[in-house]
Parts: sequence; structure tokens; C-alpha cells
Amino acid sequence: MTDASHPKLALVTGASRGLGFALASALGAAGWHVLAVARTAGGLEELDDRIKAAGGSATLAPMDVTDAGAMEHLAQSIAARWGQLGLWVHAAIHAAPLSPAGHLDAKDFDKSVACNLRATATLIPLLEPLLRAGEGTALFLDDPRAGEKFFGAYGSTKAAQIALARTWQAETAKIGPRVVIAAPAPMATATRARFFPGEDRDRLADIHDEAARIVAAL
Repeated sequence: MTDASHPKLALVTGASRGLGFALASALGAAGWHVLAVARTAGGLEELDDRIKAAGGSATLAPMDVTDAGAMEHLAQSIAARWGQLGLWVHAAIHAAPLSPAGHLDAKDFDKSVACNLRATATLIPLLEPLLRAGEGTALFLDDPRAGEKFFGAYGSTKAAQIALARTWQAETAKIGPRVVIAAPAPMATATRARFFPGEDRDRLADIHDEAARIVAAL
């Protein structure tokens, strides 16, 4: 835990696995107090252990980013306890199974829209005042799959998320908060393994190395 005056608060949405987990770990090791949000409590507990082992601190928030009421409560809690936010890393994603556009599963597509786009649209207005108060930065992670075969659900909703982030970036360029859109290298994640099961994973970047690079660039 950290006290209410802690100057370096980083919110990581989607912190329980993959690059979100690695970024939260890197931020904790770099001295940020990490407010980690994800649905998977076990992953958050593993993250907490890793951050504490590196001498850092974290607050765990097992929440679903698609629950607008929960996200409003989260923003209110940040405002009441810390009053500001130094960094928001948005790594939450729903990676629907690959499918031809003519056979898209409606349930999976709705989950993709809810997580990849609607949750982002919910969080930006809630967190913008907190980021402004902390002269903070919002970090989005691009994965340009739009238009690729079989990536209809994931590619289209991820592209829409990044389009929204670029709009916010343009609007806040002079007044803040700072909005950064990073392009991670191909990494050996579980999500990528589902997309490309036969790929040689030895040729892919390590998620913790990639997280360290992105954090250093910030």
C-alpha cells in the first residue's frame, strides 16, 4: 500500500497477464506504486509478489474494465485517496478467436467491442481529470491487425481503440494529459501463441525485456 500523498501512482488496466503484467512489474521495480486492475485475482496476486520481491508496492483491484459502474467507482477511489494519477497503462484486451468475417461469432464480437472499445471510451473521460491533476501520461499499446485475414473481431476493435486514443492524443497535445501510443515488438505471449500456434517463439521478444524498453522510453 501507499499513502495518499504518493507522487508516483501508475494505474495498469489488464495487469494480470502478458505485457500488462510485465509493464506493471517494471513500473513497480522502477519505484511507481502500481494500482493493478484485472479480472484474474490469481494473476494479480502473482504480480503483487513479483513487485514486492523487487522492493516495490502495489494495490490490487480485481475488477472488470467492461463494468462501467466499477470503473466509475475506481476513478472516484483514486480521486479520494490520491487525488491524481501519474500514469495510466491500458493493456486490457479481449482477443477473440480467429475467424473468417463470414463466420464471426456474435458473442465474441460483442465482448471485443465491450473490452477493446467501449471500456476505453468509458475510462478516458473518467481518468482525464486525474491525469491532468498529476501532469500524467496515458499509454496505449498498438497491434495493427486491421484488415488481416481472420482478425475481423480483434483487428477491427483494436484499430478502433487506437483511433480513439489518437483522437485524444491530438486533442490534448497542448493541454495534457500526454498520450503515448507504443508499438511493442512481437512477443512470446499466450495470446500470440493462440493466434500463431506454429510460430518459432525463440525469435520473439521477451515480454519483460519489451516492458523495460517501453517504460524507459516513457
